[in-house]
Amino acid sequence: MLSSVLIANRGEIARRIIRTARELGVRTIAVYSEADAEAPFVMEADVAILIGPAPARESYLVPEKILAAARQTGAEAIHPGYGFLSENADFAQAVIDAGLIWIGPPPSAIRAMGLKDAAKKVMIAAGVPTTPGYLGEDQSVERLSEEAAKIGFPVLIKAVAGGGGKGMRKVDKAEDFAAMLASCQREASASFGDDRVLLEKYVTRPRHIEVQVFGDSQGNVVHLFERDCSLQRRHQKVIEEAPAPGMDEATRAAVCGAAVKAAKAVGYVGAGTVEFIADASEGLRADRIWFMEMNTRLQVEHPVTEMVTGQDLVEWQLLVASGEPLPLAQDEITLDGWAMEARLYAENPATGFLPSTGPLTHFRLPEGDVRVDSAVEEGGEVTPFYDPMIAKLIAHGVDREDAAARLAEACRLVEVYPVKTNAAFLAKCASHPDFIDGAIDTGFIEARLEELTLREFSDAPTLAAIGQRLEAFMEADQPRADVWASAPSRLLGFRMNAPRAAMNLPLSVDGKAMPLRVALAGGSGDDWSWDITVEDGRPLDDVDVLPSAFGSDPLYVFEGGDVREFDFTPKVGAAHVAASDGAILSPMPGKIVSVAVEAGQTVVKGQTLLTLEAMKMEHALAAPFDGVVAELSAVAGGQVSEGVVLAKLEPVA
Repeated sequence: MLSSVLIANRGEIARRIIRTARELGVRTIAVYSEADAEAPFVMEADVAILIGPAPARESYLVPEKILAAARQTGAEAIHPGYGFLSENADFAQAVIDAGLIWIGPPPSAIRAMGLKDAAKKVMIAAGVPTTPGYLGEDQSVERLSEEAAKIGFPVLIKAVAGGGGKGMRKVDKAEDFAAMLASCQREASASFGDDRVLLEKYVTRPRHIEVQVFGDSQGNVVHLFERDCSLQRRHQKVIEEAPAPGMDEATRAAVCGAAVKAAKAVGYVGAGTVEFIADASEGLRADRIWFMEMNTRLQVEHPVTEMVTGQDLVEWQLLVASGEPLPLAQDEITLDGWAMEARLYAENPATGFLPSTGPLTHFRLPEGDVRVDSAVEEGGEVTPFYDPMIAKLIAHGVDREDAAARLAEACRLVEVYPVKTNAAFLAKCASHPDFIDGAIDTGFIEARLEELTLREFSDAPTLAAIGQRLEAFMEADQPRADVWASAPSRLLGFRMNAPRAAMNLPLSVDGKAMPLRVALAGGSGDDWSWDITVEDGRPLDDVDVLPSAFGSDPLYVFEGGDVREFDFTPKVGAAHVAASDGAILSPMPGKIVSVAVEAGQTVVKGQTLLTLEAMKMEHALAAPFDGVVAELSAVAGGQVSEGVVLAKLEPVA
């Protein structure tokens, strides 16, 4: 077994590797940027080395700094995790040339599978079925447009060096092709340094099926069954599960056999995932599943495979890297139950899933019934420099329905403030009747986006929160003892020489006014009761049970993975002001990658004005109404802070 490993990554995956390495007695070395100086993974490693400023291109993406840290600490091996340099063949070769052990496949396998067009050619030669499309070298707009027309719309544009949903665009009609191609190439260039693309026929009822494979240096390759990653948004996986619903044994044998064949074709060693796209219009069938790409690394969703097979894939990685054979033969790997994983992101579904950054003043994740792989802890901070995934929730059940119920409940128990998360959205996805029935494809979320992102709260938490806040308000309304010593302790509405009067109290809920009316119901001495109604006339009854909450003024109440703010000071949010006065504000810190308009230009509601890049994603900012661009301060390539006015529109006269 290896004696030490340097983890060339951060966050959740770094903590995951550290956990297994510690169990095996392997010394762990973390590298970190200035933004991660106080991160949990830094504190948990045996040794930690600062490698540069916050931006990944100045720290985690600099091979020389990683190798220098390995030399400085005497590391025996380097584990790249996923993302960053994990699929960089040149880095893998540099690690090997430095006399270190690379915990991953050979550089030749990474190169063979690293470019989607080249990988498809290898698979065709190996007899693995592939999706119809265009893999040519001619990357001109004219040629690509011509090939797209031959394939037939809708088509999918994919960066040849892409991954994680980046550099991918679906085009529904010919007139949109050139603009979507430019956007795809721009994102691909920024993310991978390569703007080349390929075209594929867009499958109208696609399922994303992937197979976990593992190889050792003795030439053995096995699969650990399949995962279904069809629940996606903008090509980013949201909920993954194993096994795939509706997968019969014949189809499983065919797709898993093809995955093993693909791995053997490139001399694969270590953990890898062969991804397939399935046409699910007639269910899962072996003749309707095609090779899409291979990820030459451990996947974010590897825990669901671990849960259903009972194997530790990071342990397998360390064993194989030490030169040992695979721990199990193919016939010794079995399936047990069902597992699902939800990716908890720091993002706000109510604002189009814009990333959310800031301090984690309150951070509570479920315990006991689910596995939680977390990147952060309470008191930490979500910065704009890295991927917004802050944790993974993984549930295991006896069957699919059981796993889904456990996962949904776990998501409902998430409590995070003030950073926004997608927890409530995840809970709705996992509990949606169509999802439970297995009626899923990659368009599932988009088709139900409005209902899945609608903020819903029951009356009980709202009334309970108001009751608690009102109780605290009345408790604080104490008279001067020398004058009112014998008066009731609660004097709300008290008047000299007259009956108590009803009072209107201001209240804001999530920044919106909700006035209260409080009237004396009866009582004497210190035992008084009150009738309390909200603006719409609902009475405040039965408010003794308060859901999870924290704070006092304001009070924050959690329900279903979401949070509500209750305050006696009505507020107007900046977003409402921006929408009404035409000011286009930067929703987060980031970089302006393109400006699509000029000052004085007339625009229509919904038209893209500029594109902001933050947390490894592009975000288009659109016109809130028909108008004229009166002011334009955004400049392509410029860095902006949150809340900065980038443009201002004036309504068309």
